[in-house]
Amino acid sequence: MDIFAKVSGFTRAKDAMALGIYPYFQPLDKSEGAIAYFRGKEVIMLGSNNYLGLTTHPKVKAAAQAAIDKYGTSCTGSRYLNGSLDLHNELDQRLARFVGKEAALVFPTGYQTNLGAISALVGKGDYAILDKEAHACIVDGALMSFGEMKRFVHNDMDSLERTLRNLPEDAGKLVVVDGVYSMGGEIAPLPEIVAISKRYGARVMVDDAHSVGVLGGGRGTAAHYGITDEVDLIAGTFSKSFASIGGFVAGDADVIHYIQHTARSIIFSASIPPASAATVLACLDIIENEPEYIQRLWDNVEFMQAGLQDLGFNIGHSNTPIIPIIIGDEARTGLTWLSLIDNGVYTNPVTTPAVPANQCLLRTSYTATHTREMLSRALEIFERVGQHLDLIPQRELA
Repeated sequence: MDIFAKVSGFTRAKDAMALGIYPYFQPLDKSEGAIAYFRGKEVIMLGSNNYLGLTTHPKVKAAAQAAIDKYGTSCTGSRYLNGSLDLHNELDQRLARFVGKEAALVFPTGYQTNLGAISALVGKGDYAILDKEAHACIVDGALMSFGEMKRFVHNDMDSLERTLRNLPEDAGKLVVVDGVYSMGGEIAPLPEIVAISKRYGARVMVDDAHSVGVLGGGRGTAAHYGITDEVDLIAGTFSKSFASIGGFVAGDADVIHYIQHTARSIIFSASIPPASAATVLACLDIIENEPEYIQRLWDNVEFMQAGLQDLGFNIGHSNTPIIPIIIGDEARTGLTWLSLIDNGVYTNPVTTPAVPANQCLLRTSYTATHTREMLSRALEIFERVGQHLDLIPQRELA
C-alpha cells in the first residue's frame, strides 16, 4: 500500500476551510501583546500565553537587541559542541536559583525539554506515569523512551495510587504532570501527587510551562504549594511568561549532569539564539524585581472569571489565567470562534484530539497588560455573541 494513501482520507481541515470556519495557521498582521491585528482589523488578543505581557517590554527588547549586537543571530550548533555561550551558562545558573534547585539546563524548546529529559531518565524496565491530560511533549517523551508509559485519570489521586500500586516495586518510576493544564486551566494537586509517589518509590517531575511567571511568585507550582524541595524535577518553557523560545529542566546537580550528557534533544539540536537567552535573563530581572506584573495578571484573571461566569458561560474548573469556554460541538465551536473574531476578540478553538469530541472549547488566556477597558469590551462581545448563538441565557443587553 502507498504510504500516502491516508492523505486522501484526511478532509476535516479542508471541510472547515470550505465552510469559512478554519481557524488554524492564520497569520496575524501585527501583534502588540494585548492587542493584535488580524485581516487588517484590531482585535483584543485573548489567545496568547504572554502572561506577563513582557514580549513588548522596553527592557526585554533592548536586551535582545544588545545580544544580537554582541553575539550575532545564531550559535550555529548544539550546546554539546560549539553552541554554548556564557549567556547560556548564566541562564542555567539563574534559572536554578529562581526555581530553588541545585542546577538547571536550557534546551532549544520547551517541547524538547520534556522530550529529552523524560526519554533520558526512563529506560528499559522503567515506567513513566502520566496524567491523562498531560501535554503532548510529555507523552512523546515517554513514547520516545525505552520504558513503559502508564496513564492515570486527570487529577484523580485514587487513580494515581492504583496505577503505582500495580507496578513492580523494584522498577524505576517517574511521575510526570503539568503544573497548570493548558486546556482546562486547573492546577495539579501537587502535594498529594508527591505524597503518593513517595509511598511507591517514584520520582516526581512537574512541567511548569504555564506556571512559571504565574504561580508561587512566578517560581511555579511547587513554590505555590511550598514543596519545592519535595519535587525532584521542575521543567519550564520560555515561550510563555519569558517572552522568548526555549525551555529548561532543573533539579539535583547530578541528575541535571546526567540529562545534559544523555538527552538526545539537546545533544542533536542547535542551542537557543543569543537574543532568546538575553530575553529570558531580562524577564527574570523583571519578575524578581517588579512583582506588580504578577499582581496585575491575577487582578485581570479574577475579573474575567467572575465576568464570564456571571454571563452564564461554562468555564469548567479553571483557577488560573487559562479560562476555557466549553461549548461541546466542534462545528458550533468553530462558528463561535469566527463570530468572536469578526466582532474583535481573538480566542483559540480547541477540538479533538486535544479534547474529547463532546468537550470542544474556546481557550482564552489573560495577561498583565490587558487593561480593564479591553476586558470590559471583551465581555460585552462575549455576551453579544453568546446570546446570538444561544450559548448563554438571553437577557437584556446593556
